Amino acid sequence: MQDFNIVIAMTEDHAARTLPVPIRQQLNTLGNVSDVPASPDPQSEDLAEILADADVILTGTGSGMLDESILNLAPKLQAIVHAAGTVRPIVKDTVYDRDIRISSQAEANALPVAEYTLAMILLELKGVRATEHTYRAARKAIDVDDILAEAGNYGPQVGIISASNIGRRVIELLQPFDLAIAVYDPYLDADAAAALGAKKMDLPELLSSSKLVSIHAPLLPETRGMIGAEQLSLLRDQAVLINTARGAVVNQDTLLDELVAGRIRAVLDVTDPEIPAPESPLWTLENVVLTPHVAGSRGIELHRIGQRAVDEIRRLLHGEPLMYEVTRERYRTNA
Repeated sequence: MQDFNIVIAMTEDHAARTLPVPIRQQLNTLGNVSDVPASPDPQSEDLAEILADADVILTGTGSGMLDESILNLAPKLQAIVHAAGTVRPIVKDTVYDRDIRISSQAEANALPVAEYTLAMILLELKGVRATEHTYRAARKAIDVDDILAEAGNYGPQVGIISASNIGRRVIELLQPFDLAIAVYDPYLDADAAAALGAKKMDLPELLSSSKLVSIHAPLLPETRGMIGAEQLSLLRDQAVLINTARGAVVNQDTLLDELVAGRIRAVLDVTDPEIPAPESPLWTLENVVLTPHVAGSRGIELHRIGQRAVDEIRRLLHGEPLMYEVTRERYRTNA
């Protein structure tokens, strides 16, 4: 094991949050562990010396791109294990030409996003936000039955856009509830959707028939702006749109027009740009829940990601199959 060399290329903050002492101690038992900057300088002689014998590079949120200039310094590199979700910020698809294996903890990160989404679905369909705003404004008894005449978690259809890791998790978490579940995904057939516990629909049908729509599509060239004016116009009046994926999947100008008009409601954990302009109406609209990209792993949830990354490195060391490998095909079709 002393001949197995692990290089951590993370920000100090992310490393501390993701690899607390007990998990770091486990990592230390697997081989020689070295730390380098999150965005390594390929001109650094110290870096060249460390990477020359590297078997694994462990990256995370905030890590820089491991481009050709970095990978050329690591001739023995077997794998890059990413202690976060999407690997696109750290490697290009040309990495596969070097027979370097890639592992991502996107599946571990999918769980808290799905949990956030489930919570928001239930609260929105129950009408909690609508009654809370009305009650606070009135400061007296209100006609709850009138406000909540169409609210509740018995029977309405929830539409899921994309059977991604997170989309599948959301569908799984929704199973115990009395809700109809529809899914749109061009790569999913009807039988596979049924096996997940959902009905496959095309996008227009899903948008027009769902009381709540939750977006879980990766941001790819073909999904950028996939929810535009035409798609948003199909949403029912007072339908809810949840976006925990990427802001750019939705045309932001058209979405804002619909929200300012009050025709639909939204839960936005992501926007484009990531932080809305100070003058954006999103900050004050009562029909919008706006959160700062908190759905993914935060706080102690990061320990799950760190543990799974260390477990993945252990599998590599012992010649076992990787559980969370990102193949070239997965890289092309996932975020």
